Amino acid sequence: MKLYVGNLSFKTTEQALEELFATVGTVTDTHLVMDRMTQRPRGFGFVTMSSEEEGQKAIESLNGKTFDGRPISVSVARPKEDRPPRRDFGGEGGGGGGFREHRDRDRDRDRRGGGGYDRRRN
Repeated sequence: MKLYVGNLSFKTTEQALEELFATVGTVTDTHLVMDRMTQRPRGFGFVTMSSEEEGQKAIESLNGKTFDGRPISVSVARPKEDRPPRRDFGGEGGGGGGFREHRDRDRDRDRRGGGGYDRRRN
């Protein structure tokens, strides 16, 4: 059974996580999720226990327990398709835009003799 483990200290190692869960059953895999840019832990990970019973025992025993100075949350890991969709920040990856409008405005200003900032009245 694959478990989600959240609120981990950024100092927690996979070995320490495996040792913690080994106190309640047989651990078959551990994985700490790392930030792609910084290569530092993101504060959560996954632990796979050898059976459903051991997974449930781990949830009951370790959920809310303080580990590396933080109360961890342990729950059944949900497959990607069962998770709520990530927030979409709109657009289609654009971000630029507006160049044409600025270019046209600046061209018109040049035709009229500048923006008016340098004109001096005598």
